[in-house]
Amino acid sequence: MAADHISQAVIRRLPRYMRFLTELKEEGVERISSRELSDRMQVTASQIRQDLNQFGGFGQQGYGYNVSKLIEEIGHILGLDRPHNLIVVGAGNLGRALAGYGNFAKRGLNIRALFDIAPDQSRPEVRGLKVYEMKTLPEYLKNNPVDVAILTIPKENARAVAELLYSLGVKAFWNFAHVDLGLPPDALVENVHLSESLMQLTYYMNH
Repeated sequence: MAADHISQAVIRRLPRYMRFLTELKEEGVERISSRELSDRMQVTASQIRQDLNQFGGFGQQGYGYNVSKLIEEIGHILGLDRPHNLIVVGAGNLGRALAGYGNFAKRGLNIRALFDIAPDQSRPEVRGLKVYEMKTLPEYLKNNPVDVAILTIPKENARAVAELLYSLGVKAFWNFAHVDLGLPPDALVENVHLSESLMQLTYYMNH
């Protein structure tokens, strides 16, 4: 099925499937039924079958799903069967925390460098990754392929920086700045507005 026919809800569940299946593999589980997976994930077995059938199914009636094979198939759907190069723009606390998170690399998501308008000279590296000055960004991108830019910068600067990155060939953005980037339609943007997520939590706490 063409990618534009897959709903956002299904796409957002795929990483969750990957997480639960990876846990099952680490526990030594070789195969699992949709019902057993349903019990773990709190998603109906019917929904699991519907989601996976959009990409081919991958299961066998009476057998269930081969856990390792399903991880491989979902990884392929998510594009995790090839490495991706990432950079972090904004080397403050959040940027450094993301750069220091080791599980990205396990999925082939490799953070290669950080950039900041005024790098902290007392902390020139994060987990062996150099923090570069922003003015070196064009030269860096000229010599190093980058698939995704992670933006952890103030919202006042985010649009200008995103436009610069886009003009230099970066087309995918993981945006933690609390502003819409306003990039052309062919840019891929995943916004992570932390305060909005927290406010959703406080809504449920009060209702």
